Amino acid sequence: MALSALKPIVLRHTEIGIFLIAVLLVLLFAVTSDGRWANIYNIASILQVTATLGLMSLGVALVIGTGEIDISVGSTFGMGALVYLWLAVRIDPWLAMLAAVAVGAAIGTFNGLLITRTGTPSLIITLGSLMIFRGIAIALTEGFSFSVPYNARDGFIYGVLGGRDVLGFNTALIWLLVILVVLSVVLKMTPFGNRLLAVGGSAASAHSRGIRVDRIKLSVFIVCGVLAAFAGTLEAGKLGFADGSMGRLMELQAIASCVLGGCLLAGGRISLLGALMGAFVLSSIQSYLVVMGVKPQWFMLLLGLIVVGAAYGDRRLRKWAITR
Repeated sequence: MALSALKPIVLRHTEIGIFLIAVLLVLLFAVTSDGRWANIYNIASILQVTATLGLMSLGVALVIGTGEIDISVGSTFGMGALVYLWLAVRIDPWLAMLAAVAVGAAIGTFNGLLITRTGTPSLIITLGSLMIFRGIAIALTEGFSFSVPYNARDGFIYGVLGGRDVLGFNTALIWLLVILVVLSVVLKMTPFGNRLLAVGGSAASAHSRGIRVDRIKLSVFIVCGVLAAFAGTLEAGKLGFADGSMGRLMELQAIASCVLGGCLLAGGRISLLGALMGAFVLSSIQSYLVVMGVKPQWFMLLLGLIVVGAAYGDRRLRKWAITR
């Protein structure tokens, strides 16, 4: 009887599975790492990685909600980081950040227009964008990196944009929480959120009800590009340098975070909080492997297994929830 009472909750809250996984992993890692994982310095590092990966995952989740996919976010992340650092030493960091975000919006617009105007699958378009903008980033840096001198990292604005810690935690975490709240309000309390999920559920049905499907899809690709580029600025601000390979393979982690968090790749169902928890789980696993001395190459293997397992587990959990 008690388990039956949980079924409606499981159906309403797709992120329950990832919450359970997160709790179990935290307990497991804390017990088995002999204090190397569960300490304030490592937790702060995990949350820093979660913040930048989480921002990317939020944007990808919105795109997935419309039934599309964006695998160019890794290169958008890198472009945002490069533009920000190159300009931050020449102009005000706020203006540098706005320029980086504008580049992200331009990449998102490029993707969205090609997808909606040509009807080409988003996987193909964004794969092309991934290679195009990664190539541009590598060509611009010529194998070197952009960096900010140490004496230029003390400014207040630079600190706000990822270059400073508050109570031991990077300011990127604050940005993540603010953006999560804003997007959650938009998704759940505005007509745009309802239209986004309607498009993902059935684009044809949404169009017949007067919803401008192409405009919704274009909008989420722009937001996705903006968030990826902004995440890049925060990461670059924290590190103080960026190179042409920055953000490499992060698109796979962002998509995996969304799948772990209960986002349906077919569209129509997403969980922003779930995607964020997925990013935390992946960051925690990566950190655990590092502190335990496991070769980082194993992370990609685990990532693949986790995605497959999460997809299967989500299917089984929801199948159980709808049975009488």
